[in-house]
Amino acid sequence: MLEINSFSNHILKDISFSLKENEDLIILGANGAGKSTLAKVLSNLIPNDKVNFSNKTLSSFDDKQRAKLINYIPPKLEIFDEYISVYEFLELSFIDNINKAKLDNTIALLKLEKIKARACNDLSSGEKQLLLLASSIIHNAKITIFDELTANMDITRVKEAFEIFNSQYLQQKIVITHNLDLAFHLKYKVLYLDNGRIEFFGESSEFFSKEILEKFYHNCLEVVNEHLVVKL
Repeated sequence: MLEINSFSNHILKDISFSLKENEDLIILGANGAGKSTLAKVLSNLIPNDKVNFSNKTLSSFDDKQRAKLINYIPPKLEIFDEYISVYEFLELSFIDNINKAKLDNTIALLKLEKIKARACNDLSSGEKQLLLLASSIIHNAKITIFDELTANMDITRVKEAFEIFNSQYLQQKIVITHNLDLAFHLKYKVLYLDNGRIEFFGESSEFFSKEILEKFYHNCLEVVNEHLVVKL
C-alpha cells in the first residue's frame, strides 16, 4: 500500500491519500496544479518522510530497494550520453542482471526494432516517449509513475500505450495526463489537484459524472458515444 500523510511544501498543501495494493491512479489538474511535484514527492525525488510503502517510510529504503518499489517516468527523455543507443539505454533499465529475452520481447512489443541501433538523441519526441515506456516495462517497479507519457505520441501509439496500461506488463500504475479521454477509458481511481490541493479523490465513475465535469471543467466537456470530447 502507498500512503502519503499531510505533506505540504511551497506548491502542495496538506496532501493525504492512500492507494491499496494493485490499485491504479490517474492524477488530473490544470497546468501548475502540482501534479509533477506530487509525483516527485511520491517517488522520493523530493525527499520527505511523509510517504509510506507497506507501512514503512519510503525514505528509509536504500536506493536499490526504492528503485524496485517506485519508478518515476519523466515528461521527456534526458540522456547523459549523446551517443548512447536505444538498445544500450534499455539495457540500463534492468535493476539487476540484463535479461536479453525480456529486452528483445519489449522491443518487439513496442515495434522498436527499426530504431534500436539509433542514438537516443536522434529520436523524435514521440519515439523518445516510446523508449521511456519500454524502459518502464523492463524496469517493472511495484509502482510506475508516468508523467505525461502520451503527450507527444501519435494516435496509434496512444492506443498502444492504453493497451499496455491495461495489461499485465506493468504492475501498479499512477498516470498523470491531460488526455481526459484516455483517463476516462482507463477507469482508474482519480485524484484531481487544484492549486496544490486535492479537490477530488475517488472512483472514475463518480469523477466523470456530468456534475463533477461541470464543476472542474466548466461545461467544456461531454460524453459522446462513450468518448469524452471537448464542446467547441
